[in-house]
Amino acid sequence: MAWSRVVGALVGLVLVAAPVPAVARTAAGPPPTTVPALSDWTPGQGSYLFGSGSRIVAGGQEAVDVARTLADDLRAAGHGSVPVVRGGARTGDIVVGVDASRAALGAEGYELRADRHLSITGRTGTRAFYGTRTLLQLLARGDRVPAGNTVDVPRYAERGVGVCACYIHISTEWLENLVRDMAYHKLNQLLLELKVKSDAHPEANTWGYYTKDEIRRLVALGEKYHVEIVPEINSPGHMDPWIENRPDLQLTDSDGRKQPSRLDITTPEAFAHYTSLMDEYAEVFTSTSWHMGADEYMLGTDFARYPQVLAYARQKYGANATPQDAFVDFVNRVHAHAADRGRALRIWNDGLTGANTVPVAAGTTVEHWLDVAVKPSRLIADGHPVMNAAYSLYLVRGGFHTNTRSLYEQDWDPRVFEGERLASSEGVTGAKISLWPDNGRGETENEVAVAADPALRHLAQVTWGAARPDPTYAQFTARAAAIGHAPGWRDLTRVPVPDGTYAFRSGATTAVYTLRRTPDGYVTLATTTGRCLETRGGRLTLNVPLEPGSAVTEEPCAAGNTLQRWQLEGVAGGYALVNAITRMAVHITADGRLTQYPPDQRPAAVWQTVTR
Repeated sequence: MAWSRVVGALVGLVLVAAPVPAVARTAAGPPPTTVPALSDWTPGQGSYLFGSGSRIVAGGQEAVDVARTLADDLRAAGHGSVPVVRGGARTGDIVVGVDASRAALGAEGYELRADRHLSITGRTGTRAFYGTRTLLQLLARGDRVPAGNTVDVPRYAERGVGVCACYIHISTEWLENLVRDMAYHKLNQLLLELKVKSDAHPEANTWGYYTKDEIRRLVALGEKYHVEIVPEINSPGHMDPWIENRPDLQLTDSDGRKQPSRLDITTPEAFAHYTSLMDEYAEVFTSTSWHMGADEYMLGTDFARYPQVLAYARQKYGANATPQDAFVDFVNRVHAHAADRGRALRIWNDGLTGANTVPVAAGTTVEHWLDVAVKPSRLIADGHPVMNAAYSLYLVRGGFHTNTRSLYEQDWDPRVFEGERLASSEGVTGAKISLWPDNGRGETENEVAVAADPALRHLAQVTWGAARPDPTYAQFTARAAAIGHAPGWRDLTRVPVPDGTYAFRSGATTAVYTLRRTPDGYVTLATTTGRCLETRGGRLTLNVPLEPGSAVTEEPCAAGNTLQRWQLEGVAGGYALVNAITRMAVHITADGRLTQYPPDQRPAAVWQTVTR
């Protein structure tokens, strides 16, 4: 769960349409419940009452934009249509203001006050936006809010979530839910490793990818909710999604074998290929940062098997150069390319083992996830901003899950890195949780959402405020449960039809299936012979059959087999059947076979269901 280091709160009164009722006077109490928690709450007398006559009063265009988003969210949360107006405030109104002179609010803080009306002030629109998230959480528990005030300032600038939608496609609806919940908890950075369908390199368009329009919509949502979406194309390792069909760009070992996951950093063609992908991503991502990964380049091997790397380094940097200097050289050239386009570079830390003589370019942010020889303190001393991306914060599909309870009880905060605990937060930009698909079929994305929810809220708490605002973890989880999910968050576990036996009809094809909802919100489809619909054929990537056109077959039913879980996705005229793991839809071939395809490659079969 997550909270914040808040300093203020609300004051209030009754808001109603006609005569103004007397202010309710109640005894001052503890800070109202929010995540992140309010740490500097000053209680007042009385309470604020949101009602049918409430308006949002905004001053200046920045405030108007924030006010409109707040109005959208109030409507989505069931509070009705609240008008956005200019001018003076009256009892029951919500006032959103931007005041650049309020230096005490810091870079991202806001002030919230509630009395006869409730006011939120930030130095910029983004800062005021965070105050509206607190207000939404307060209203999640009812229309009456205790009077008081807070000045709420985060401890760390970067409060993030990393998602590897690499190889394994994650639904855009799931990502949209994540953006909304992140913003609701004042997290501000979503780092996405994924593949955008390329016009410049169509040979790389293997599934799963996202279309440019899908990314544009996601980025627009992030901008509305003040979540920066930072793209990543991992390099020079883990490049197989991009160069598996480009052997000319692959690193060759001393036995002449091509390495599809490793980019040959010694050739100008490889650098040109990578930077052309960066430039294409800039068409859809607006972030001022670029993540190039730079992790695990020699995973499972070593530089000794690639003598050309050492030769390149010595040719460029002299006789004392090391193979890692060639690696750092590639990082620095990417850094320069990004900087020329107004973007700051980010990398993982594990490739920085201290074996290099060439320094990493100043200003490169290092995300520290693995304990290696070069510690966070050294990186900070060398002038690198460092983000804590500790492995203890990871959630791996079918593998390691962060132990949020243990971290909470240990008072974990972003100064605690893998292999080193820092005394000061100076140089530490913040922290993030990371969601990884190492065993892509190990869990569905709905299961990942449930598992990640406590970690997300805890991360929000420790990056904004105190590490342990409640004496026990149970109290902390109760705090989070009280405020729920963000307005507009969609329950993706809903199944549109009840369990039962149905005739599924699509064109000339009819099949009878017994539909059963799974605990994670998908369905299984069993035939009259007791076998279940599954996709399993073709090439496996991270244990997932991601080959478009591979067959959908009937196999022995197994409750734990996630490849037998399907989503009934509403489309015009009926439903599409989308596999929970591959995220491809059932397509019917001309000869009646069921196959799976991405939605932009073949039309999904549209099924009508009739109860049997």
